[in-house]
Amino acid sequence: MIAKRLLACTALFATSLAAGALVLDRLFPPNLARYQERSTEILDADGRLLRAFTTPDGKWRLKTTLDDVDPLYLALLKAYEDRRFDAHWGVDPLAAVRAASQWIDRGRIVSGASTLSMQAARLLEPRGRRSLLTKARQSARAFQLEWRYSKREVLAIYLTLAPMGGNLEGVRAASFAYFGKEPKQLSAAEAALLVAIPQSPERRRPDRGNASAQVARDRVLTRGFEHGIVDAALLAMATGRPAPDRRLAMPMHAPHLSAWLAGQSPGAAVPTTLRFELQAALVQLGAEERGQFADRAQIAMVVLDNRTGGVVAWLGGSDFFGRAGQVDLVRARRSPGSALKPLIYAMAFDDRTLHPDSLVEDVPVRFRDWLPRNFDRSHQGAVTVRRALQQSLNVPAVLALEKVGPQRFLSTLRTAGVSPGLPPGDPGNSLGIALGSASVSPLELAGLYAGLAKGGVFSPPTVRRDRPPPETVRLIGPTAAWYVADVLADAPLPEGFASLPVALRDRRIAYKTGTSAGFRDAWAAGYSANWTVVVWVGHADATPRPGQLGRMAALPIVLKAFGRLPAEDNRAVPAPADVLRVASHHELPIRMRTLAPPTESHGGPRIAYPPADAHIELGARETVPLSALGGEGRLRWLVDGRPLDGARWQPDGPGQARVAVVDEAGRSSAVTVRVVAKR
Repeated sequence: MIAKRLLACTALFATSLAAGALVLDRLFPPNLARYQERSTEILDADGRLLRAFTTPDGKWRLKTTLDDVDPLYLALLKAYEDRRFDAHWGVDPLAAVRAASQWIDRGRIVSGASTLSMQAARLLEPRGRRSLLTKARQSARAFQLEWRYSKREVLAIYLTLAPMGGNLEGVRAASFAYFGKEPKQLSAAEAALLVAIPQSPERRRPDRGNASAQVARDRVLTRGFEHGIVDAALLAMATGRPAPDRRLAMPMHAPHLSAWLAGQSPGAAVPTTLRFELQAALVQLGAEERGQFADRAQIAMVVLDNRTGGVVAWLGGSDFFGRAGQVDLVRARRSPGSALKPLIYAMAFDDRTLHPDSLVEDVPVRFRDWLPRNFDRSHQGAVTVRRALQQSLNVPAVLALEKVGPQRFLSTLRTAGVSPGLPPGDPGNSLGIALGSASVSPLELAGLYAGLAKGGVFSPPTVRRDRPPPETVRLIGPTAAWYVADVLADAPLPEGFASLPVALRDRRIAYKTGTSAGFRDAWAAGYSANWTVVVWVGHADATPRPGQLGRMAALPIVLKAFGRLPAEDNRAVPAPADVLRVASHHELPIRMRTLAPPTESHGGPRIAYPPADAHIELGARETVPLSALGGEGRLRWLVDGRPLDGARWQPDGPGQARVAVVDEAGRSSAVTVRVVAKR
C-alpha cells in the first residue's frame, strides 16, 4: 500500500514538473530573432552563392546547416567543444561535475562546461561577463532548445551565429571571408581554424592575429588526432600549412540583379535561374569587349534559356562601382532603334497580308509631317520584305506598321509582358514606333525574341525559381515566327565575321540589330534553338556615340556570346505545313504580293497606267507611257528603284518590273507589271 502511494506521488511530481516546464517554456520561449535575422543571399540555379548582403546590424550572417559544412569540421567541432553532444539533453552532467570540482578546488571558474547547445543559447541572447547566474540561464535555455528542436536544428543555430572575428558570424561567412569558398569541402587545416576562432574571435581572427590563430588551430588538430579523427600524416600536413593572413571579399556575382532581388526579399535566400559558369564566362566577355572601347562605353547583356524562359546570365553594366555603374542597364528602358521590326513583320505575316517574298517600296514617303529615311539617306526602290528586314530599311517597316496598326502593335507587346515607354504626349498611334520611339529594356526585348524562338509563344523572362512561372500566351502563329527566323538567320554577317567561328558553325542564329537616333543606343538580339542573347552598348547618361551602329558595336558581342554557350542540337526547325514557298511574289495571293504606300490616305499620286499586275506586250524598242493622277508638283518615275528621265519607260527586255511614282511632297505609289515579247 505504501509502495503504491509512493509510486503515485512520484508520478504526480513528475507530471507536475513536466507541466511546469511546459508552462515556463510557453511563457518564456527562446528568442530566435538573431538567428532569423540573416544576410540576404542570392543563389544561382544550383544553390551556389552569387552575392550576399550584411544584416541591418552590419553582420555577415549566412544561414548554415549541417549539410553546408564538411563532415570533418563537424567531427573536429564535437571533439573539441562537446564530445557528448549527440547524447546529452543540452547540459553535459560529466562536464558540469568536472567544472564544479575545478571551481571548488581553485576558487574560480576554470572551465564553463558549455555544451554546443549552451553556446547556441548564449549566441541567441548575448549577455555580459560569465557568472553562475548566466550559466544557469544558459543551461535552462539549452534544455529548452533541446526540448523544442532536433540536434540538427540546435547545431544549425551555432553554425550560423558562431563569432568569427569582426562582423563575421557563422561558419559559411567565415569560410568565404578566409578561404573564398563554401565550407562543404574544407581541408583539415581550414576546418580546425574555424573550430578554434569562436573561443576568442578577435584574438584568433587570422587576418589580425595570425600567430594566435595558427596556435589555436593546431591545438584543435591535436585534439582531433587524440580522438582518431585525423591520422599522423594528416596532422603533420595540416599543422605545416600557414593560416590565412588576410580577409577576402565576399562573392559579388551579378551585382545588379542581386541588388534588385535583395530589395524584394530582405533576409531571405533567393534562388535564381542564373547559371554560375555562364554568368562568369559572359561577364568576362563583357570586360574583354569593353576594354576595346575608347570611350569606355557600358555593356548590358542578358541571356535566356528558351526552353524554360529563365535568365541564365545577367550583366547589368560593366563597372558596378564606376560612374553610374549601379544603374541596372538590363532593366533600363532605352530606344531600341530597329530592333522591334521583326515583331512588326511577324504580325503582318500572321495576318497573311505580307510574306517574306512580298514586294515593298523603299521610296521617299511622307507620313503627315514626317519623312522617314534610311541611315544612309538613300532608298532602294522595290525590294522584297526579306531584304527590307535583313537590311533594316526604314520606310518598308513604317509601311508594315501602318498596315498592322501601331496601337494594336503596342497592345501585343503589352500582352507579351512588355511595358513600352512612349514619348510625352504620344497616345501610342505614332508610326515612329517602328524606328524606336517606344523604349524597352534589354530584358523585355529578350523576352520578345525568345517568343519568336518558341514559335510565337510569349511570356516574361523569369529569374526567380521560388515564384510560379508566368503564364504563356500565343500572340503569333508558328508560321509567322518561322518566316521571321528564316529571314533573320540568313542575314549577312558583319565585317570580321565573313565566316562564323568554329564554335558557331553548328548553330543557326537569327539576329537583328538596332541603333537609336543620335547613336545613343546600339543593340543586337540573336536567338538559336535554345538560347536568346540581347546586348546593349552605350552610356548610362545617354551620351551619343557617333557612328557606333548596333551592327558594329553590339552584334559581334552577341555572336561571341553564343560561342561561350553550351552546344545544342541545331537541326533545322521543320517548316509548318502552311508555309508558302514561292519563286517570286507573283505566285503569292494577290493580297500578299505588294506593300505600297496607301495613296488615298496621304493624298499622294496614284498610277493610272500601267495598272497593277498588268502584262504588257512590247516589240523591240517600244516604250511604255506612264501616267498618274493626283500628287503635288513635278512627278518622278522609278522602275525597280532606278529613276527615269520623263514619263516614258523603255524596258530592257521581258520580265517583271516595279513601277513607282513620287511627288514633290514625298508621297508615292507603285505597281508591279510583267513585260512580255510581242508575237
